[in-house]
Amino acid sequence: MAEIGQKTLLDSGWLAARSTDVQLTGTQLTTTHPPTSSTSPWMEAVVPGTVLATLVENKVVGDPFYGLENEMILDIADSGREYYTFWFCTKFHCKLSGTQHLDLNFRAINYSAEVYLNGHKRVLPKGMFRRHSLEVTDILNPDGSNLLAVLVHPPDHPGSIPPVGGQGGDHEIGKDVATQYVEGWDWIAPVRDRNTGIWDEVSISVTGPVKIIDPHLVSSFFDRYTRVYLHATTELENRSSWVAECSLNIQVTTELEGSVCLMEHLKTQHVSIPPRAHIQYTFPQLFFYKPNLWWPNGMGKQSLYNVSITVDVKGHGESDSWGQLFGFRKIESHIDSATGGRLFKVNGQPIFIRGGNWILSDCLLRLSKERYKTDIKFHADMNLNMIRCWGGGLAERPEFYHYCDVYGLLVWQEFWITGDVDGRGVPVSNPNGPLDHDLFMLCATDTVKLLRNHPSLALWVGGNEQVPPSDINTALKNDLKLHPFFESQSENITSVEGLSTAYKDPSQYLDGTRVYIQGSLWDGFANGKGGFTDGPYEIQNPEDPFKDNFYKYGFNPEVGSVGIPVAATIRATMPREGWQIPLFKKLPNGYTEEVPNPIWQYHKYLPYSKPGKVHDQIELYGTPKDLDDFCLKAQLVNYIQYRALLEGWTSRMWSKYTGVLIWKTQNPWTGLRGQFYDHLLDQTAGFFGCRCAAEPIHVQLNLATYFIEVVNTTAEELSNVAIEASVWDLEGACPYYKVFDKLSLPPKKVVSISEMKYPKSKNPKPVFFLLLKLYHVSNYSIVSRNFYWLHVSGGDYKLLEPYRNKRIPLKITSKTFIKGSSYEVEMKVLNKSKKSDPKTLTYKNNFAVRNDDSDFDMTSLEPIPHTRTDLKQPTGLFQRLYRQFSRESDGLRVAEINGSDGGVAFFLNFSVHGAKMEHEEGEDSRILPVHYSDNYFSLVPGEEMSIKISFKVPPGVSPRVTLRGWNYHHGVHTVL
Repeated sequence: MAEIGQKTLLDSGWLAARSTDVQLTGTQLTTTHPPTSSTSPWMEAVVPGTVLATLVENKVVGDPFYGLENEMILDIADSGREYYTFWFCTKFHCKLSGTQHLDLNFRAINYSAEVYLNGHKRVLPKGMFRRHSLEVTDILNPDGSNLLAVLVHPPDHPGSIPPVGGQGGDHEIGKDVATQYVEGWDWIAPVRDRNTGIWDEVSISVTGPVKIIDPHLVSSFFDRYTRVYLHATTELENRSSWVAECSLNIQVTTELEGSVCLMEHLKTQHVSIPPRAHIQYTFPQLFFYKPNLWWPNGMGKQSLYNVSITVDVKGHGESDSWGQLFGFRKIESHIDSATGGRLFKVNGQPIFIRGGNWILSDCLLRLSKERYKTDIKFHADMNLNMIRCWGGGLAERPEFYHYCDVYGLLVWQEFWITGDVDGRGVPVSNPNGPLDHDLFMLCATDTVKLLRNHPSLALWVGGNEQVPPSDINTALKNDLKLHPFFESQSENITSVEGLSTAYKDPSQYLDGTRVYIQGSLWDGFANGKGGFTDGPYEIQNPEDPFKDNFYKYGFNPEVGSVGIPVAATIRATMPREGWQIPLFKKLPNGYTEEVPNPIWQYHKYLPYSKPGKVHDQIELYGTPKDLDDFCLKAQLVNYIQYRALLEGWTSRMWSKYTGVLIWKTQNPWTGLRGQFYDHLLDQTAGFFGCRCAAEPIHVQLNLATYFIEVVNTTAEELSNVAIEASVWDLEGACPYYKVFDKLSLPPKKVVSISEMKYPKSKNPKPVFFLLLKLYHVSNYSIVSRNFYWLHVSGGDYKLLEPYRNKRIPLKITSKTFIKGSSYEVEMKVLNKSKKSDPKTLTYKNNFAVRNDDSDFDMTSLEPIPHTRTDLKQPTGLFQRLYRQFSRESDGLRVAEINGSDGGVAFFLNFSVHGAKMEHEEGEDSRILPVHYSDNYFSLVPGEEMSIKISFKVPPGVSPRVTLRGWNYHHGVHTVL
């Protein structure tokens, strides 16, 4: 018999077929004629996923991510909606007993559907962003074997793709409550089925007579965050024909270490629920004294508690249960008087926002917990603290938010409005938004209920570069108004009793804890008044972001640059004709125009030049010879571009800016622009430029003034520290060395230290390297390390080309820890060149441990009762590895590169591959994804760096780690 509180995912065993190829009714498919195998017209289905994902998986159509294959797939505008109307069928086993009830749950479908179960029909109404829960108790088969068929219809207004048009095709998709990017954008080709399908989780769940629905958890803070209350309200549905006498329990626990669990609270309440009634119940508030708080990435630990609610019905035992990982934190924001930008505070501490714009992980909606985990950890690895879920994409899924909770990424969640599709664009779009405003609000309300308990969720925004229609905007403002606990004046209240009893408990609000902003260019973002004042989105001169005139508003929600991936990704995603690099066309004004091949053009390539403003940044290193040369030089530019963007913003922290969001961090398709990692999950060098620039404490060179600066975004003063600045030339000499000591760095400040004198000295080298290190004087431990390659004013990097022939001696030592298919590897790389005088003090690069050290992977946490929660983290990565990993590989492995040259080992980067050494042309040997503590790094003479690498290997594959660099074309291979 079925277990109470059990949820079973229906994520396998589905078959699909085009509706016009099936001559059977839904009743027949779920009674007398169910499909039994993947014989035509039926095929194995991708659920969750889309129709197009299923067609691609079965090779009915080509891979729209590869080359120009998307052009060969029939667009819904040409085929008609029936072509992408599909049946999805499966079966499941479930037998109920006594007073048990069964719900069939669809967490989202696009766009409407008819559901047949054992011959009985139910209708799922329209709307891409709403949940559907069908009680099917009375239509289950007595033997427990049940047949399910779902006929899914595409959006009502899929639109067409004009030959010349703006973002979002002809904008017809904006008439529906659905994703708007699917008609194409300047970073993606059109998605042919417009995301039709069962695109999110399908499940069955068993309850007793009483069901728990959408609990709402809220924490309120008083007396400087020492007194904290947990508020909880839940809906309860009595499905029986008699009064249900219930014991309603709420339990709060946290795990201390191992299997030791600390019970923080357990409270039981008695509730009577009338027959067939649906009620709302609010628990008495629970008091906590100084709980562990949840902090964003870079500010502290992401402490999470496990909250579970259960209901027992007298005479029937446990009827239902619900669980959620919950973080105690308070998020506030206001328009800053000094900058005009929106300033965010978490737990009373101001936080300088450095984040990214997010579309979605995969445009065929092949969503998975594994990919979400990688995506969000990548953002944390880059030291970002916010992700903006752009309005033309998804209301992101609970799994996305779970990993944002675990890794400390604040989330800006937009609703489904974009200026291009809802008010402007070519052709001019309809400013009144979707046709059905009531449907929009149904989806919005349901989305809020789905996501509101996540501590990472920071704010709701009405739309991208547009305000929703006035009635929707007014309704959202009313529904999402702040409770008095969360208005700024509540800081003066010292207890719950200090508020009028006329105020409802905050958990009774739809949300009430997060600000609602009507659009991404309003109320402290961009010019704050809706003017089109975000961007720019292309290549920049690296010094420009540091200048006064670069961007004049306090918070930029979108600024972007280039982002072509590595050559291996080009080869893996394009046929040979796509491996041709752009032509460099010289213009009369002295600038270069890049002319990409048609496949790059189709994949939205963004050039590394802007004629008239920015000289080609790849050509600064010399004209590239082939794909490998082009992509390597592009990585140099990627690193400089994103480091400069973020350092320029951070240089004016609080004086000019309160935050910035990069457009964009990733691609849901194999696009060739604006990304820190590609769709195959390999990082560009821009990823590590961002990681460097966004450190909580960071030493940097202001490229406009040539002053050394230190940024301290933390709440702690840093005292007794020093900065070591060394300049290195291409011969390995150190013509400039200086230590700035006796420094004290106040919290939340940017401190200008001293002007760099070297470029102004006599006979500066035309190309040189600058290494900055901020370190503790007491033990020489590094707080921040930053490496620059620079040229004199008006120069270029062409001297780096012959430098590629230098043979710099290296010693590489590896140590590996293995647990099943998971590997943790420490690679130590030593530049064996003789150190020049003066001897550097910090060449060992012993990095200080951050207080919010996030090496320990908390993603085993799951939002279910009695699971792992806030783990006490032992210090030191390898202490943690010894505890987690079952075995260490046999001893140390050492590889050496001999060389007679001395100097900087420049732009080294690791990659992980299958152990086979020889591969066919275009074959991708990489193991992806891989997490690196750093990459694309350089070592001065005598310097040593430890890089930590983690990854999983496919079954039967032995991994090898390869080190390549500017001076190391063939690489050094270490088989693990």
